[in-house]
Amino acid sequence: MNLPLHGIKIIDFTHVQAGPACTQLLAWFGADVIKVERPGSGDVTRTQLRDVPDADALYFTMLNSNKRSLTLDTKKPEGKKILEQLIRESDVLVENFGPGALDRMGFSWDRIKELNPLMIVASVKGFSDGHHYEDLKVYENVAQCAGGAASTTGFWDGPPTVSAAALGDSNTGMHLAIGILTAIIGRQQTGKGQKVAVSMQDAVLNLCRVKLRDQQRLDALGYLEEYPQYPHGTFSDVVPRGGNAGGGGQPGWVLKCKGWETDPNAYIYFTIQGHAWEPICKALGKEEWITDPNYSTAKARQPHIFDIFNTIEAWLADKTKYEAVDILRKYDIPCSPVLSMKEIAADESLRKSGSIVEVPHKVRGTYLTVGSPIKFSDLKPEITGSPLLGEHSDEVLAGLGYSAEEIVSLRESQVI
Repeated sequence: MNLPLHGIKIIDFTHVQAGPACTQLLAWFGADVIKVERPGSGDVTRTQLRDVPDADALYFTMLNSNKRSLTLDTKKPEGKKILEQLIRESDVLVENFGPGALDRMGFSWDRIKELNPLMIVASVKGFSDGHHYEDLKVYENVAQCAGGAASTTGFWDGPPTVSAAALGDSNTGMHLAIGILTAIIGRQQTGKGQKVAVSMQDAVLNLCRVKLRDQQRLDALGYLEEYPQYPHGTFSDVVPRGGNAGGGGQPGWVLKCKGWETDPNAYIYFTIQGHAWEPICKALGKEEWITDPNYSTAKARQPHIFDIFNTIEAWLADKTKYEAVDILRKYDIPCSPVLSMKEIAADESLRKSGSIVEVPHKVRGTYLTVGSPIKFSDLKPEITGSPLLGEHSDEVLAGLGYSAEEIVSLRESQVI
């Protein structure tokens, strides 16, 4: 299959999660991603949280599939020479180094443009250039706090809470992938490369726009009617934590199902949308609520919302989460079982769609990973195993014109 990004060569100087998530996505769609790693050690996630001795950790394998690995010591003159040649022959360089690291390597933006005017340099940053925290080191949970997610997540009587979803890391990588593809299209129009950057703070903030919406509504009104604090609670001057309330104006909550006493995930998420109110009443056997003025409109229901949820929870008491959803979906009621990662790993639908895939690895054997979340009518990416450290060094250098003898010499001098 001639994949859409076939012919695009990417120098991948990224490590850990945000950058690798970006370049892996592009590799799935056909880009030749050359992961440049330090000889002897490589990406720190190769050994982080290992579950199989002497094998690359899942942290690495699940973020670096479909890539080639080149070990290269860019501090040595011959290493710099190889990198210069790679830059001349590549389309994109992606990095998530600390501020100024590329400059200190001798590869400033001006130098890169000199080597290849068409080059696109894409960077993951903690904060945008010029931000007063731009020199601050940022990790996942730091980004969630800086981007506004943590302050609005959790329950009102508890502390700010970070999400298990990688809002700071993988989310930033997805944003950067969009930026890279946009820059490639832009280059086709202008004939010039450019710099692209996404800060982790900005990427989190982009996913929190409804909370920024709520802050402005709160400033204007002094209350937020869709939050659990309304109408009986009080509001301060900042957007509160709303527990499991729906963020889009549709009341929702996590409700217990049969078995919740022993199963921490025996719950469903239940959303009360206006158009679904009549079906909800019919499903619960509470048809009288349809015309009752205390329940017939969203505004009338809000003061009673937790009484309504308690009634639904009583209805759920003798039903598993799967049984409940199978009944409710027939009424077109928005809901979902709370799925554990174990259930997701075994989900037949996710495996059939390619959202979860089993991938062979040369050392650790078969492992489970995510597949492409983006689906196409004429493209189904094949997910391959992540590369061993330096697995493709000889291959990459041969492609740059190095002879077998030169490659042996580079290996002996520990350049690769």
